[in-house]
Amino acid sequence: MINTTTLGRPYAKAAFEFASSAGQADAWLSMLAFSAAAVQTPEVARQLVNPALTSDQKVAVLSQVCADYVDANFVNFLATLSSNDRLSLLPVVLEQFTALKAKAESTLDVEVQTAFELTAEQLTTLAAALSKRLDRTVQPKPVVNPALIGGLLIRAGDLVIDSSVRGKLNKLAEALKS
Repeated sequence: MINTTTLGRPYAKAAFEFASSAGQADAWLSMLAFSAAAVQTPEVARQLVNPALTSDQKVAVLSQVCADYVDANFVNFLATLSSNDRLSLLPVVLEQFTALKAKAESTLDVEVQTAFELTAEQLTTLAAALSKRLDRTVQPKPVVNPALIGGLLIRAGDLVIDSSVRGKLNKLAEALKS
């Protein structure tokens, strides 16, 4: 069985290439986000799996829900997805489109977990240091996690930097066990 990531990849790539060439990557990102959220609502999801509706009718339902948020080119994209029975892949397409956009812009979303809330100055300093280390523009997303006790836990894609007190205690416990 093919997974949804594999099925969504060509659509995300095509959408990103079109949006980038038209200079509308941000607009397409927001249209994808809205339509992906729409297909996950129970009412719309029921309509999209209704065998009595044609693919054109399914596009009409979705474009009506998203009417204030999508343009004609995006509706054509929805029609392509629908003709291949792939409207349910919109959340996957959104995720991959976001990754393609971040890669093209050399940006990286980084989750920064701390035991206590960081000040804006601390967050800016941390973002600058991470940008230098990762050679990308870093967009930190702060998360307060009291279980860390102190320090930081940084997740940047598949890179994890654990300088938390909890992480150090866990390493010490492992060292004592072996």
